[in-house]
Amino acid sequence: MRAARPRRARRTPLIAAALVAASALTLSACNGEDTPAGGSPVAEVSAGAPQDEAGTVLDRPFTKPDLVLTDTKGKPYDLRERTKGKPTLIYFGYTHCPDVCPLTMSNIAIAKKKLPKADQDKLQVVFVTTDPERDTPAELAKWLPGAGDPSFIGLTGDFPTIQAGARQMGIGIDPPKKEKNGSVVSMHGAQVIAFSPTTDQGYVLYGESTPWETYAKDLPKIVKGENP
Repeated sequence: MRAARPRRARRTPLIAAALVAASALTLSACNGEDTPAGGSPVAEVSAGAPQDEAGTVLDRPFTKPDLVLTDTKGKPYDLRERTKGKPTLIYFGYTHCPDVCPLTMSNIAIAKKKLPKADQDKLQVVFVTTDPERDTPAELAKWLPGAGDPSFIGLTGDFPTIQAGARQMGIGIDPPKKEKNGSVVSMHGAQVIAFSPTTDQGYVLYGESTPWETYAKDLPKIVKGENP
């Protein structure tokens, strides 16, 4: 299917509380029977409410979450400290998702490759799992290169810490639940939030249906800390 033509990013005076409420209404319901080799039945994402394909430039940006999690090498990763002064995209999802999460990572990866090499090196893409029980550092290390790019940062940790961090960015996530048929149901916001390298604040929000063309159009400005 041909991707829709991206539209110009729009500005809106959303406040954090409003975004929290909005994200709770647009959680992706994830459930299904897709099972990787050696794994248990895992989730299948069904799209939530339709999202605007253009990025939303926030009048009241989010503060970067104060999170210390575990990276794919099993080392502590201080999100604020390690991404300070760097253009950063943050997304909460999980490796067993068969469509929305890998599609989002793939779209960002395609767009990133359109940047000059110097800008590619500056851009930080952080994937925080919403399913830490199954998404170990090793699992994230195995999944991210195929779903997105080897340079993408994968983080895991205890669920309450991850959930609290997501809430600071207006993103709602619920603990994965196992159904009677053995499938896993997961509810998580599918927004990507871009953080400026000049202010370290999250000032652009993208929905789950954002195509790679929109990211490709916006990333050159995001790398510079400019509004797309």
